[in-house]
Amino acid sequence: MTLEEFLDTWHSPSETLLVHTSGSTGTPKPMLVEKRRMLNSAKITCDFLGLKPGDAALLCMSLDYIAGKMMVVRSIERSLKLISVKPSGHPLSDESLNQANDTLWKQGITFAAMVPMQVYNTLQVPEERERLTHIKHLIIGGGAIDSALEAELRSLSGDIAIWSTYGMTETLSHIALRRINGKEASEWYQPFDSVKVSQTEEGCLVIDAPVVCKQPLVTNDIVEIQPYIYNKVCAEGVRFRIKGRKDNVICSGGIKIQIEEVENLLKPHLQKPFMLAKKKDEKFGEIAVLLTEDGDLKKVEATVRRLLSDNSKKYWIPREYIHVESLPLTETGKPKRACLLR
Repeated sequence: MTLEEFLDTWHSPSETLLVHTSGSTGTPKPMLVEKRRMLNSAKITCDFLGLKPGDAALLCMSLDYIAGKMMVVRSIERSLKLISVKPSGHPLSDESLNQANDTLWKQGITFAAMVPMQVYNTLQVPEERERLTHIKHLIIGGGAIDSALEAELRSLSGDIAIWSTYGMTETLSHIALRRINGKEASEWYQPFDSVKVSQTEEGCLVIDAPVVCKQPLVTNDIVEIQPYIYNKVCAEGVRFRIKGRKDNVICSGGIKIQIEEVENLLKPHLQKPFMLAKKKDEKFGEIAVLLTEDGDLKKVEATVRRLLSDNSKKYWIPREYIHVESLPLTETGKPKRACLLR
């Protein structure tokens, strides 16, 4: 979808707009959302970040998904100057920015949203990295931020404020943010003031955000919730951190394996990109499968077995190892773990 096509749809008489989920847990699903709720979401984000009319916002994400659409809606709600470039892996390159057909970006970008892959690529090129540090607010969504990437972002110079977002298509982008760099850096997500969060008996996050979502939403994310004091006015609230996804639990022979927990343990030791997925199995019900871009599967398996050899983790050891040219990802860069269940 082009920017012109989206704006035509936005300004049509219809009160709703068609969006699609990202497809991280299977086939992308279509859903109709209310434009007024999209404006509510946009206002919440703009207020939280202190964005003002005339600030410049960079649109570098696909308009086929909610993250890109909401960048445009925020620019409409807050009268931001929108710098639109074609989605690419290097949104701050000369080639990308020159597509904007103006020099607005040279005057400074106040606000940008990117997926982790775009941020990672940007940090690899000195000129693009320098441009990134001059953005006032960067929000990162569409997938988990690798621990190594987060550590690098924490060390960035400049006045940039970097945020990790939590949300989904159903909540019209994010309902909580956590600061990645600076004195306020935290592993805990702070819900917006209009959002209430709780847990199911299984520990999954429940979101009650009536201004953006009609009904409370039960997610598949297993979380920890704790009270805290915020806003420098001694106001009480709750915050949460993600432990993993319910649908990323592998039930193998009666043992529950949380995929994210295993991946986080292995990441510092495996050189090539990898991911865990689950596969149906007659004997165990489900088994853990490791997909890797490393062609030396024997070396990978030996490393994994060494790291998971103690009694508390031996059941985490994958039963299959598969070499792939590139990991299966959705269009928004999330692991497409459901590929082995088909």
